[in-house]
Amino acid sequence: MQLNHAQRELTLKIVYYGPGLSGKTTNLRHLYARTRPEVRGRLLSVETRDDRTLFFDVLPVFFSSEKGYNVKVKILTVPGQVIHVATRRIVLRSADAVAFIADSRRSATPENNRYWHSLREDMRENGLDPDRVPVVIQFNKRDLPDTRTEEELDLVRRRGREPVVGAVALRGEGVCETFHALMQAAWQRLDADANLTRNIGLSEEEFLGRIFSHLDLGGTTLAGRYQAEGVSGGGAA
Repeated sequence: MQLNHAQRELTLKIVYYGPGLSGKTTNLRHLYARTRPEVRGRLLSVETRDDRTLFFDVLPVFFSSEKGYNVKVKILTVPGQVIHVATRRIVLRSADAVAFIADSRRSATPENNRYWHSLREDMRENGLDPDRVPVVIQFNKRDLPDTRTEEELDLVRRRGREPVVGAVALRGEGVCETFHALMQAAWQRLDADANLTRNIGLSEEEFLGRIFSHLDLGGTTLAGRYQAEGVSGGGAA
């Protein structure tokens, strides 16, 4: 988190991490498509011939709080290929929260586990505490054969402390729900560390409301939860 009181600006960094072709870029593209144009920046993407993200995507979302703080949420993905471990560590640097995008198929379990351990190692290499940085796990590709059952996902939830969301990112299912869990976990961690409610007058309700009132939540479990136009006074930074 970067908090600049002089410029009244708060910047959060969110990273989507996981194996190659797990659906990280697909998640960002659906978020971008659902975000109102006036509060989103450009979606940048560099890809190789085999359609894998080579570097990272950047999706900046802007809004202004009631107390006049400009809030920017930078959302990035890491490259999934094994050869880009150094790039993944650079992108992960100073992350405020991480979405771990896993493949739901049982055959992908070894790869998911390898990248999970890699995530924790990359955090430590960046001076981040893996037990303190909020992580949300998305089990994607739930429309394919050989996926884990809902009972198996419930077992993962009970065993770990991280929120777990099922998704079919190609259809946009679970994308907004994952992002919501991620933003909520990020705010709670930062408020505990920096007391954002007291220091800049930004509550969890306003933080989430400012972001998700500018997203098209139709067809999601969040539909109707946030007012469409947002709280009066909001706007692009």
